[in-house]
Amino acid sequence: MHETLAEDTEKSLLADRLGFNELWVGEHFSATSEPIASPLMFMAGLVHRTRLTFGTGVINLPNHHPAIVAAEVAQFDHMSGGRLMFGIGSGGLASDFELFGDIEPVERGKRMLESIATIQAIWDSEPPYEIEGRTWPIRLTRTVLPDYGVGYMPKPFRPGGPSVHISARQPNSFSVTVAAARGWGVISANFVAHRVLAGHWQGMAKGLADAGRPVDGSNWRVARNMVIAATDADARARATAPEGATRYYFDYLGSLAKRAGLAGTMTPREEMDPASATTEDMIEACVIAGSPKTVLDRLVALREEVGPFGHLLMPGLDWSGVNAAWEAETMKHLAEEVMPKLRQHAEAMAKAAE
Repeated sequence: MHETLAEDTEKSLLADRLGFNELWVGEHFSATSEPIASPLMFMAGLVHRTRLTFGTGVINLPNHHPAIVAAEVAQFDHMSGGRLMFGIGSGGLASDFELFGDIEPVERGKRMLESIATIQAIWDSEPPYEIEGRTWPIRLTRTVLPDYGVGYMPKPFRPGGPSVHISARQPNSFSVTVAAARGWGVISANFVAHRVLAGHWQGMAKGLADAGRPVDGSNWRVARNMVIAATDADARARATAPEGATRYYFDYLGSLAKRAGLAGTMTPREEMDPASATTEDMIEACVIAGSPKTVLDRLVALREEVGPFGHLLMPGLDWSGVNAAWEAETMKHLAEEVMPKLRQHAEAMAKAAE
């Protein structure tokens, strides 16, 4: 585990040097393949070493008492000087579900919404606290001592707290529409096929329009696995190489998704039987591989096809063996050659639409 944390730290520092803007870190309690239990704790070690803006990707709220999350997120917001985005979710790892009591998915969703409402109520109010809740009713009334500061919950650095974001996997996710209507950001998962992303934009656009908000993709983040090399042939070879992290990732995650009946969003074609989808099929569906020019062209085409996402996230995979050099090369090409031109294209399209 300490080696993984050291690798992730090295990767984060490289991202900062290359001019990446954001670092999102997830949370799992029971998986050696994804071993960070506290994204806030990991990111705290980088606050004073980088200029990055940090995101929890995500804190699974049903696994925590909301008062603890409210206090810890507020503290990190102060430590980072307001450089925090608050990604929340109901959870996605079956072993974590069992660990925290085998709560049914629908109930987990309800608890997530209850928790974020409670957290925001804590941030927006002063003691005494009396906040109703099915799972976590908050009472702090008897031991409030204003002269001593006792009984006062910490508030974030920024009034109202950091921006809230949710992740999206299913193409017709009602959560995306609800999140957009509330002004929350949406992160499209990297392990869904390119074709799924259009559904996320449709849901997001509906939520924004229904709430009377500007219908644009400024708060939409799309995560895509990318492999960039000097030539298309080199990049394709690295994406499918047996020793490569990309192949391992999709073999690992695809196998788990099949076991859980969730592989339908990872196939290159909607009509494909998920059970028959190979690792190569999933790489084809979810990965953008090529030279810098090819990747730029594919990203431009993707944005025109699925919707005007305002941010692009690159997942960080394993750095063992050859993967550290391959991924560092991808990051460098992305930062120095692809993103400046993609930004120019997006700005030009936005001006043309005015």
